[in-house]
Amino acid sequence: MGKNKKSIYILVISNFLICLGIGLVIPVTPFIKNEFHYTTSQMGVMTSLFAFAQFIASPIVGKMSDKVGRKPVIVLGLIGYAISEFIFAVATSLPIFNLSRIIGGLSAAMVVPTSMALGSDLTSLKDRAKVIGWLSAAFSGGLILGPGLGGILANITYKTPFYVAGVLGLVSAVFTQVLLKENKEVLQVEEAEAEKKAQEQGSIRSILTLPMVMLFGMILVSSFGLQGFESIYSIYVNQVFDFGLSTIALVLTLNGIISLILQVAAFNWIINKIGEMRLISIAFLLSAVCVFWITQAHSHVEVIVATLIIFSSFDLLRPAITTLLTKSSRSNQGLINGMNMSLTSVGNVIGPLMSGALMDMNTHYPYLVVTFILAASYLLTFVVRRHPIAQAE
Repeated sequence: MGKNKKSIYILVISNFLICLGIGLVIPVTPFIKNEFHYTTSQMGVMTSLFAFAQFIASPIVGKMSDKVGRKPVIVLGLIGYAISEFIFAVATSLPIFNLSRIIGGLSAAMVVPTSMALGSDLTSLKDRAKVIGWLSAAFSGGLILGPGLGGILANITYKTPFYVAGVLGLVSAVFTQVLLKENKEVLQVEEAEAEKKAQEQGSIRSILTLPMVMLFGMILVSSFGLQGFESIYSIYVNQVFDFGLSTIALVLTLNGIISLILQVAAFNWIINKIGEMRLISIAFLLSAVCVFWITQAHSHVEVIVATLIIFSSFDLLRPAITTLLTKSSRSNQGLINGMNMSLTSVGNVIGPLMSGALMDMNTHYPYLVVTFILAASYLLTFVVRRHPIAQAE
């Protein structure tokens, strides 16, 4: 991995910036809703459009990056991301806000799965878990630090977070274009293997083995669970526990810092000790228990501790699943990571819509449903353990 370290660091920064932009909108959403007199359902659609655009674009982009190379796709995605943030900053009508989120979703589809695929290209199987851990730390760290940073910057003006994110996106695009190197030899080998496999059977069909299907199912469930939890978290703790914006921003920022430490310093060590499947199993169980705990909590401390455990569990869960996926096949890395992002996006579309609708019925319903789904996923991990995934040499 030594000679590719600089490229991997650039990928980590790119992932962090994209996901920071996704998270920045969360604390600002109530302000936009009140400022422009939008309904909760309109805000839900705005959130879901980002994920829907990701869902549509991810498999196409994944396959495209296998053909034309990872770097041009990542740079174009970063430029698109910057444009979407600037549009959101100047928007004053619902169609323009929605347009910004669609462009943002398309850019995320170009950067995140392509970075995962390039991370796989640049590393040996031995270092794969470490690098995927770093990339996932950037991914989820951005998602979780975003709301906290957005809350702090929004104290200047609600547009500030988006101007800052747009500038960071452009800077990242320039650095990526100048400094990022991709491993063309690995890409050519993967492409040759992919074509060979495609002649035997269709590319998508070749990766849809039983354990792979179950892993893809877990990706869907984990993203659904996280978005079902996170999309209404601010509203929930404000209504039920009377958390203010500064408390919410503090909790989410603290969670982001702890999650980054866990993923960068501890993920590889945990994988070596207990393996990916056992970590996935424990993460589903802990998150299910703690989401239910929040519905029964009576103090701020209980809520903060449970929140910390939930986010930490999800932030170990996603890289563990991703690492297993990348180990399953040397070819089709772009396609596999594209499908990964697509399924994540489906969960990101359904989660906020479901939680918003259920919360209108009863404040606790969304978290009770998320608890049930996560508990069912914990049981599913025992089925996957009986069908281990073959690792590519």
